[in-house]
Amino acid sequence: MIIFECDYTEGAHPEILKKLEETNYTQTPGYGMDVYCESAREKILEACGSPSADVHFLVGGTQANFTVISSVLRPFQGVIAAESGHINVHETGAVEGTGHKVLTLPSEDGKITADQVRRMYESHWDDVTHEHMVQPGMVYISHPTENGTLYSKEELEELYDTCRERNLPLFLDGARLGYGIMSEASTLTLKDIAALTDVFYIGGTKVGALFGEAVVIVNPALKKDFRYMIKHNGGMLAKGRLLGIQFDTLFTDGLYYKVAEHADRLAMRLKAAFQKKGYGLRYDSYTNQQFPILPNAHMEKLAEKYSFSFWEAVDEGHTAVRFCTSWATQDEAVRQLIEDIQDL
Repeated sequence: MIIFECDYTEGAHPEILKKLEETNYTQTPGYGMDVYCESAREKILEACGSPSADVHFLVGGTQANFTVISSVLRPFQGVIAAESGHINVHETGAVEGTGHKVLTLPSEDGKITADQVRRMYESHWDDVTHEHMVQPGMVYISHPTENGTLYSKEELEELYDTCRERNLPLFLDGARLGYGIMSEASTLTLKDIAALTDVFYIGGTKVGALFGEAVVIVNPALKKDFRYMIKHNGGMLAKGRLLGIQFDTLFTDGLYYKVAEHADRLAMRLKAAFQKKGYGLRYDSYTNQQFPILPNAHMEKLAEKYSFSFWEAVDEGHTAVRFCTSWATQDEAVRQLIEDIQDL
């Protein structure tokens, strides 16, 4: 079975494993106060063009999301997100578990707009009973979205301006950020994202690391006591060096970008193969996630050899599925899959 189910089925990039082995017996302080974490922070800040930002390392995406969100919001506030947003549908109520409601907006492609945020905010404050309702307190987006779609620079600028006008911190979930930045359709760079958000994170778990996410806090108002929040939420890894070593390696010689570009390039080959076969696409993704709509008979045939994700039933005879490439996907695996698609 060849797995295209998600982008975290493999372990870690060999350069990371090599560095972990080389440093295995080196003694360091704990809790992210070691030289490797500091080196990784410096490299990330340089890449972001934000020397005054704070960088914190957490183990996983869900942990990063609810730790950031709960650190920003007051007890009576909620977070605005797309109805398909990860915090709403794939995190088992983790944000709600911290006492904060997810305030959802409809979205066909996984993105939300500045106008939607503006209307939700104004609708709350225009209601004379607003003190009896959850107050919108921040905005959450992901780039790429759950559907592999991308925000343009213009869209992010409009969203950020709207958030600033209404004092709503903008948080960008970057679990797959590398795949978004390196997409052939991307108009956003890492420096753009740092300039147009209040806080975001750089995903490692899905982009070459064993585990780990790097939270970057740009807005000074959100920095205070964040390490307390990490510890309070069980996220302060005693062997913090394990996170620092991984991100230090990923941000040496452009490795993070190289592995992400590899996955995107292979995904574009798959996309072309699906389209050549005449399959529709549920979403027009230019990242490592592809969503072909397959005849059920073809889906069942491919499932004999390949593992991929069910997405949604389109009609009685067709199903939208997801194929993911990753930093470690082999060219040969993609070649075989394309041949099998052509033979259906």
